[in-house]
Amino acid sequence: MARYRDAVCKLCRREGMKLFLKGDRCYTTKCAIEKRNYAPGQHGQRRSKPSEYGLQLREKQKMKRIYGLLETQFRNYFRRAARQKGVTADNLIRLLELRLDSVVHRIGFAASRAQARLLVRHRHFLVNGRRVDIPSYNLRVGDLLELHPQSRDLAVFQGALESARKRPAPGWLELDAATGKATVRSLPSREDLPVPVQEQLIVALYSK
Repeated sequence: MARYRDAVCKLCRREGMKLFLKGDRCYTTKCAIEKRNYAPGQHGQRRSKPSEYGLQLREKQKMKRIYGLLETQFRNYFRRAARQKGVTADNLIRLLELRLDSVVHRIGFAASRAQARLLVRHRHFLVNGRRVDIPSYNLRVGDLLELHPQSRDLAVFQGALESARKRPAPGWLELDAATGKATVRSLPSREDLPVPVQEQLIVALYSK
């Protein structure tokens, strides 16, 4: 399976903002943005005014990197969003948020989406009572996500559940931190998703 293998901190520097790709490290002074807040490469500190296409491209790249997708995967999500009823931009971000790895990250079971993908691949989660090891699996309203009973005693999840008790879950998710179960209550609205992306520019880019 194709995936990005270079340093992810370069991606944050290229976009000029924290994308929180490395979990807790992004909240410390070790974050690459704190040390070198400019694009990587020998021309990284050169300043130029981006064109309209450049702004649209940067928003697309930013969203791809936040959710850990490659170009073909992202384009397929856009096509699915365009076929659905409603606003394409809202449909796109909703589809990405309902991915299994994204939901695992949102409810606090993983510090980053990259870690969430790894945990899903290692078969630590059940969806409606069945093991699912596909990070791109799309959840639906009413689906029940839970930790596998044999995984609940692992240190990584004990710490995550303890943290989850101290912070509320997103409004479209219902989390029972005591049992390690979460339910998709409703489809997420844009107001529920603190993703620093102007998705309308992505629609404009792909609509050309």
